[in-house]
Amino acid sequence: MKELERHECCEGEVRFLTFPSQALGLPTKLGLFLPKAALEGKKVPVVYALAGLTCTQETFLIKANAVRYAAEHGLALVTPDTSPRGAQVAAEDEAYDLGTGAGFYVDATAQPWAAHYRMWSYVGQELPGVLEAAFPLDGERCGIMGHSMGGMGALAFGLRNPRKWKTVSAFAPICAPARVPWGQKVTETYFGGDEAQWRHYDPCLLLTEGYRTAGKILVDQGLKDEFLPILCPDLLEQAAREAGQPLELRRHKLYDHSYWFVQSFIASQILHHARGLTSQPGG
Repeated sequence: MKELERHECCEGEVRFLTFPSQALGLPTKLGLFLPKAALEGKKVPVVYALAGLTCTQETFLIKANAVRYAAEHGLALVTPDTSPRGAQVAAEDEAYDLGTGAGFYVDATAQPWAAHYRMWSYVGQELPGVLEAAFPLDGERCGIMGHSMGGMGALAFGLRNPRKWKTVSAFAPICAPARVPWGQKVTETYFGGDEAQWRHYDPCLLLTEGYRTAGKILVDQGLKDEFLPILCPDLLEQAAREAGQPLELRRHKLYDHSYWFVQSFIASQILHHARGLTSQPGG
């Protein structure tokens, strides 16, 4: 693992790193915030934050205003990139919502995408193992959160592997990708038209098939979100209710899809994870 940058922040450190990923078959970059206790060698709980379309490993750490709250609660933050870079797939730079910057946190099954577009395996298996071996991160106290496409990923990871992901939250997640244009593009391209592949990643389908998170899911959704009609939070609420999955879906009248929205509610989402991963009151 190679360090690209290091910055002192909130009595801890923000680092940007790169290493050759076996899951992706390519070098990959990530961001990492280590709170003060981790710098002193103590194992700390960690939250993985999955960014949305067009974002990189830097976006959440720079724009979400999350570091100060993670530092306050003694949490590490991990911010992976949103897709492989440099896969040299012919069509990967033709649209913002497919290819570079749009890995959708799935494992592609269709060629030529399947060789490198394996963000599910990378985030869910390889990355935690690599980081827990290199830094004082407590692999038994992991949470996951995300925004938009990353919110979809966070919900899917939490539902499919509750033993690993003890806390789950999302900002404006894509809740039912199998039913909307973004997901239909993924079906045709990454899955070669096989709609059944979505049963592994679609939060609403996962709830229908009996998957549950370890605790309550927290979701924030702006009602002035320009993507609201295809995010489908109402379908998530319905699926959770029918499945008996605890869900707190907070709707906010004046907020859109941007990081201004994320900044507005990041403190309470970080607190949600802190309560579930530490001994803080309300956990």
